Amino acid sequence: MIFADPPYNLSGAGFLTVKNGKPVACDKGKWDVIDDIHIFNKAWLTECKRVLSDTGTLWVSGTLHNHPSVGVLLKELNYWIINDIIWFKRNATPLLSKNRLAPSTELIWLASKTKDYFFDYETAKDLNGGKQMKNLWEIPAERHLTKHPTEKPESLLERIILLGSKIGDTILDPFMGSGTTGAVAKKLARKFIGIEIDDEYFNLAKNRITKVAIELSLF
Repeated sequence: MIFADPPYNLSGAGFLTVKNGKPVACDKGKWDVIDDIHIFNKAWLTECKRVLSDTGTLWVSGTLHNHPSVGVLLKELNYWIINDIIWFKRNATPLLSKNRLAPSTELIWLASKTKDYFFDYETAKDLNGGKQMKNLWEIPAERHLTKHPTEKPESLLERIILLGSKIGDTILDPFMGSGTTGAVAKKLARKFIGIEIDDEYFNLAKNRITKVAIELSLF
């Protein structure tokens, strides 16, 4: 299984974000500044398809800033698109601007190489109180455990990994960040491969995942 939370290319001159209730320049890091986001997306999606098993699934998280490109490329690269999952964050950060709606969702593409993919339908039902799980997921935006600006909640990754893999399977995260996917994969008895271009976040993720592995070995 692959979980990818690629750069949204929102950093640089002209882009703003909110910090402590005030608008500030958006500078997530050099990893979030990309000359041509569509070419970049095609490159990594092509490699993901190369290494993904025939029964594996690809989960790609993002927002409207990048997901139109990802959706087009999934079709162009002949992925089998399974679902578009809407992650609803009821407690999302308020918007200071008064000329648009406050963003409170992210889209997660779910795709595979073939129609013969693994998906744990029964676990999805169990997690949803015995009822068929729909593609609208209400999961709170949790307080970040690390300093990474786009860190995802462990509860979100737990659901994705439980539905998309079995115990002992290998999970790949090509944009590892602070290691949330790896930490959750270890907790759920999966193997993990992570790739990260930023040295600081790589070391943060490595220490975080190692700590989880050590804690699990004590029980």
